[in-house]
Amino acid sequence: MYCSWSVILQRIFYWHGWIHGLFVMKDKRSFIKEVLGHPLGALSSFILLILYLTAFLAPFLAPYEPSDQDLKRTYHPPTKIYWKDGRWQVARYRNVDPTSASYKEIPGECSPLKWFIHGYSYRFMGIIPADIHLFGVDKPDRVYLLGSDSTGRDVFSRLVYGSQVSLSIGVIGVSLTLVLGLLIGGLSGYYGGWFDNVVMRLTEFLMAVPGLYLLLALRGVFGVKFSSAQVYFLIVIILSFIGWSGFARVIRGLVLSLRSQTFVDAAVVLGQSSLRILLKHLLPNLASYLLVSAALSIPGYILGEAALSFLGLGIQEPSSSWGLMLAQAQDMKVFMLNFWWLLTPGVAILITVIAFNMLGDVLRDLVDPKFRLYQAKRG
Repeated sequence: MYCSWSVILQRIFYWHGWIHGLFVMKDKRSFIKEVLGHPLGALSSFILLILYLTAFLAPFLAPYEPSDQDLKRTYHPPTKIYWKDGRWQVARYRNVDPTSASYKEIPGECSPLKWFIHGYSYRFMGIIPADIHLFGVDKPDRVYLLGSDSTGRDVFSRLVYGSQVSLSIGVIGVSLTLVLGLLIGGLSGYYGGWFDNVVMRLTEFLMAVPGLYLLLALRGVFGVKFSSAQVYFLIVIILSFIGWSGFARVIRGLVLSLRSQTFVDAAVVLGQSSLRILLKHLLPNLASYLLVSAALSIPGYILGEAALSFLGLGIQEPSSSWGLMLAQAQDMKVFMLNFWWLLTPGVAILITVIAFNMLGDVLRDLVDPKFRLYQAKRG
């Protein structure tokens, strides 16, 4: 018998109720449209869209591999780009003092900046082989939009590749946390009894321990002899394990308040199973809270990864992440010789955290009944 995937998903996850809870307001206007209609919502959404597009297109945008070294160009300053002879030209530099990494621009010498240039090979999305890059220059010249680090690696390329790790850890970690919080908190609130007591005592213990110390302790248990891919998944699991307790407590309280409603009694009378009642009738009513909480929680996961990598317990060389790049920028030379471009990962983290917080504030206002009543009175 024919059965479409949409029917299967609907039967398993009851996604119609979830979508209604997430994206449809009482006046039937699109929730996304309302978010983009808010100035801060539009700004934060635009910033996050640019950041995640950059992470998605990292191999195409980065002119060099993140591990590509050039020891003759250590601590190279950002190269200047000029409009000359009807095209963009990249200035050439010479190293006038290797001990202090002092560079001076060579007057009149430039290298043409080329678009969609062939460079190192990569697999787009891990599948499609390609070697086209957005921009670059012919060898042996190099273009450093954000300068180079202590081994001559392009900071811009490492920043772009590092965004894949730092940005994805936040989304994946929060998603896993929400799943754990929904299941454990929902079951605890719906069934109660001894299971509820055990879950609440466990959440109280996890919330009583300072998050950073617990994060460091759990990471230290597993040692440092892991590949970057293994460390990535390990960080996601650790951050999710630490973060689910707060979500579970809130979900449990909300389910407790909802399970006494008449629509739940009606579902019980109709003979629906407990799991169906929980997934179809109770949890979809919490979708707006989950959306706001997820947006406000992602910065904490990004900062958690950055803290671990900064302390040498996170992503390891030759891979790149924003926290690892900041750890390499704590050399005294960065401050004594004004290598300011090595601090750009900190700026990227700051912008990302502010954007997510702005988006979370906008979402919280839009799903708040008092705010919507205030808007209706003004309108």
